[in-house]
Amino acid sequence: MKAGRFGMVAAVAVMTLGCAVKAPSLPSRNVPPGTLLFQFTRKVKGPVELTLDGVRVPVTQKVKSGQHLVVKGLGLGRHKYFISGPKDAFGPDQGEFELGLGAGAFIVAFSTNFDAALYGKAEPAPVAEGLPGVQATLEK
Repeated sequence: MKAGRFGMVAAVAVMTLGCAVKAPSLPSRNVPPGTLLFQFTRKVKGPVELTLDGVRVPVTQKVKSGQHLVVKGLGLGRHKYFISGPKDAFGPDQGEFELGLGAGAFIVAFSTNFDAALYGKAEPAPVAEGLPGVQATLEK
């Protein structure tokens, strides 16, 4: 009888683990040259704060919540990024990527939403200065 219970518990555990979130290994869309595509594991509510090579880049939001952050107009070479948000957490939230000739970059970022109880009013973030020719958009 105990072996039967163990078998049921093991079966439920395997089924539960099988339904866990799996990170995509390939982008869901084509990544053109000079473009960085963040693909999040869950929809991101936004706003999203993005820093590239030590400079804050403004992120426009086309949808209420999105699963892709598309950054266009990047130059060749190695770049550093940091991504954050007041309503979302990301992992990894920082790292490096490299853009080669005729290639874009693809990063899977695990994301989760959270609601924090803030007491008082948070100060607004200063306006992002941006990089010349670089555009970042949170999309569906």
